[in-house]
Order: sequence, then structure tokens, then C-alpha cells
Amino acid sequence: NWSAATNTGDRSAATNTGNWSAATNTGDWSAATNTGNWSAATNTGNRSAATNTGNRSAATNTGNRSAATNTGDWSAATNTGDWSAAEVSGSQSVAAAFGIEGKARASEGGAIVLCYRDEDGELIHIRASKVGENGIMPNTWYQLNEDGEFVACE
Repeated sequence: NWSAATNTGDRSAATNTGNWSAATNTGDWSAATNTGNWSAATNTGNRSAATNTGNRSAATNTGNRSAATNTGDWSAATNTGDWSAAEVSGSQSVAAAFGIEGKARASEGGAIVLCYRDEDGELIHIRASKVGENGIMPNTWYQLNEDGEFVACE
């Protein structure tokens, strides 16, 4: 419990299994993983992954081609990099993707936040929805199109 793992080099991994833990990477090709409650896994490097399976957890990526995934309740998965994906499967959880071609999906009781950016990265649209509203189905990947509408995707 009360653990921390940090990497700043390329091709690194930081892992926690205890409660109240944090795993952080700033290098490329990195992975940060938590399985305990009240945990946080964060990546700022490209091609990174941050994963939580505990309750009240957060997984965040700011690098390109990143993935953030949560399976615990009250969790948040957030991406700001291009071609990123955010996924949550816990009740009351939010998946947010803010990069170019970002996509998000959530389970029943969750929500998604997406934006649409042009090819230069300029923010054109941003939209949020709870699962079950605005045509958002559980466990389905969504993106925003150029008109700011949710569209299902692979």
C-alpha cells in the first residue's frame, strides 16, 4: 500500500498492485499499471498505455497513439494525444479522448467525452454524453464526425 513507481526513460514500465498507489511514465513506449484502489497511472510519452483495475482510479495519457483503460467504478480514462483511445467499464465512470481521431467507449452507467479536430489539430467540436442518451450504446466505440455528431466506430 501507499506505493509509487516512476520511469523517465524510453521503453519503461511502472506497476503497482497496492492501494493508494501511483505509476508514472514520461518516456516513449512506456506502460503504467495499477490494480489497487485509489490508484493513478499516467503517461506523457508517445505509444504509451495506462491501465487501472481498481475503484476510484484514473489513467491518463498525453502522448500520441496512447490508450487509457479503467475497469473499476468511479474511474476516469483520459487522452489528449492524437489517435488515442479511452475506455471505461465501471459504473459512474467517464472516458474522454481529446486527440485527432480520438475514440471513447463506456459501459452502462458511464459517460464519454469526445472532440473533433481538423487535420491541423484545431478544436472544432466537443461533446459529452451519458450512456443511454443521445444514441450512445454501452460498450461501443464512438468518435465525433466533422458535424459534431457521435458516430460508432471500430
